[in-house]
Amino acid sequence: MFSKSVTESLASGSMIRAMFEQGNILKAKYGAENVYDFALGNPDPEPDKDIIDDIRLLADEPNIHKYMSNAGFPDVRKTVATYMSEESGRYFTADEIVMVTGAAAGLSVTFHSLLNPGDEVITLAPYFMEYNSYVGNQGGIVKPVRTLPGTFRPDVDAIAKAIGPKTKAIILNSPNNPSGAVYPEEDLIAIRDVLNEAEKKFGQPVYVVSDEPYSKIIYDGVRVPSVSRIFTNSIVVNSFSKSLALPGERIGYVAVNPDLPGKDVLEAAIVYSNRTLGFVNAPALFQKVAARHLYSAVGLADYKERRDMLYNILINTGFECTLPKGAFYLFPKSPIPDDKKFAEIALKHRTIVVAGSGFSYPGYFRLSYCVSRETIRGSEKAFAEIMEELKS
Repeated sequence: MFSKSVTESLASGSMIRAMFEQGNILKAKYGAENVYDFALGNPDPEPDKDIIDDIRLLADEPNIHKYMSNAGFPDVRKTVATYMSEESGRYFTADEIVMVTGAAAGLSVTFHSLLNPGDEVITLAPYFMEYNSYVGNQGGIVKPVRTLPGTFRPDVDAIAKAIGPKTKAIILNSPNNPSGAVYPEEDLIAIRDVLNEAEKKFGQPVYVVSDEPYSKIIYDGVRVPSVSRIFTNSIVVNSFSKSLALPGERIGYVAVNPDLPGKDVLEAAIVYSNRTLGFVNAPALFQKVAARHLYSAVGLADYKERRDMLYNILINTGFECTLPKGAFYLFPKSPIPDDKKFAEIALKHRTIVVAGSGFSYPGYFRLSYCVSRETIRGSEKAFAEIMEELKS
C-alpha cells in the first residue's frame, strides 16, 4: 500500500532516536534528574549572545524573508567561498558554493547529483547510519569498511580492497560521529593515493564526499586537515548545527572543489537537486546569520570539560575508551560482546546509550557528552553499578 523501501526502513529504524524515546519514557517515570541520557547529539550550550543579537537584527532586514536563487544569497556564497579558500589554499568562488538546509540536505542533494542506480559508496565504520538512506534513496549501495579498532583511523588497505568498478564515492566524516576520531593528514594522503590508483585502474574517478559538521569541535591542539586541499575530486558538506549550536535551524552549505573536472555540471546538478528534492533554498535568515559567524565555535571549553569528566568516570569504573580529539562523543568498548544487550542493561540503571551496532561497529557504544554537568556527575554511580552487575 505504501512505499516498500520506506516501510522497511521504519522497521529497522534509527537506534539513536529509539534510545532517545526510551529516555523520554524513563524521564516521565523517574524524573529527568534521575535519568542519564547520552543518546542524542543535541548541543547543550545556547548560541552565543552575538548570534542571538544578529538573528534579531537581521530578521528586520528588508527582503530577508523572500525567495532568492536556489543556491542561496550571492553575498553569503561569496563569504563562504572566501572562507573555503583560506581553509584549503584553493580558490573558491560563489559558483562553487550552494547553501543548503543543513548537512543532511547537503548530503542528499550531493548524492542525488552524483549517483546512478547500482553505484557504490564506501563508508568508514563506525559511521552515521543515515548515510545508508542518503545513498539508498538514489539507488546507491553502501559498502562499509571498518576503521582500525581503538584508534578508529582509516584502514587504507581495506579501503583499497573495497574499491571496484562500481565505486562512485567515499564518505569521510572527521571529526567522526560516533568515535570522535580526527583522521590525520597522512591517512588522507594515503587514501588519495589509493583513489588515484583506482581511477587509473577503472578509468573513472572516486569522489570524496566530506561530511564536516564537527570540523570546529576539536581539542588538545589537534588540526583537521583540509579535504579540499588534499583531494581534487572532493565535495565538502558542512553545517552550523554543531559549531554555532543551531541544530534546529537547519543551515549549511555544499562546496564543490574548484579544480574538480566537470564541476560546472555538478554545481548545476546540486542547485537543481536542492530545488526538486523540495528544499527549494536554505533558510534565508540563517544564511545571513551563518555568514557573520563562519569562524566561530560555540562551547568548546564546556565540551572539553565534559569530555574529560565523562572519560574519567568511564576509566575509573573499569570501561575501555579512547580519548576522542573531536566532536562530542565517546565510543567506549562494550564490556560484553553483545552491545545491544549492554544498552538494555544500561537502561535498567536509567542510563541511555546507543549500541555501536547502530553505527555498523558492534562491540562498542556511543555516549554524547553535550549534556549537563549534573547528568555526567550523576551517571558515575550508574556506570559503577552497571559494571558490578556485569561482573556478578
